Amino acid sequence: MKQKIIKSKFNGIFELNKGKKSVFFTENLLKGVQVYSEKLIKQEKTEFRGFSPNDSKIASALRQGLEYLELTDTSRILYLGASTGTTVSHLSDIVTKGMIFAVESAPVVARELVFLAEKRNNIAPILADANQPEKYQDNIVKVDFLYQDVAQKNQVDIFLKNLEFLKDNCLAFLAVKARSIDFSRPKEEIFMNVEEKLKKHLKILQKIDISNFQKDHCIFVCRKG
Repeated sequence: MKQKIIKSKFNGIFELNKGKKSVFFTENLLKGVQVYSEKLIKQEKTEFRGFSPNDSKIASALRQGLEYLELTDTSRILYLGASTGTTVSHLSDIVTKGMIFAVESAPVVARELVFLAEKRNNIAPILADANQPEKYQDNIVKVDFLYQDVAQKNQVDIFLKNLEFLKDNCLAFLAVKARSIDFSRPKEEIFMNVEEKLKKHLKILQKIDISNFQKDHCIFVCRKG
């Protein structure tokens, strides 16, 4: 009997169990349209997009046992380091009535993000440096979820600066790239130092090493207030 894609414990995320592992999907907001050559699967009247851990750090965290993801269809998200919009597109599938404020500093990369936003009206691309939130503070509202994937040496400081946009008691995910902080030190030491710094400002709910899929990366799942 062919296995079916079913709802996961997280709103807007679906899964297909394959032995001891689950493969994750989001429901395609734009049927028949791929964003980055991801796999499309039709089941009855619904089309799903493969949410690969090799292409998205949030998908990596799902595969590594993520326990918290409090998104609804009306959630507002601040995404720092949006790149061309791979993960942003999957969040767009989830927050169908919400909004994603997608910040990217590289003009060439942001161009692809703009093209994505032209097709998906719940994405607001912002060409700006996440290290200077004062430059875009007038363009966004308080959000329900903060996600950062910025490969800079001061990535933790950038994350803390942007907490002002997050509502109290809401989740913030920080994807840490160890080699961008210090190439010479062991990743475990860097992750530990990041954890100590975050603890002073946030409650850390999970620390997920996703190096199996994203080299030298760890996701910190935090709650504000």
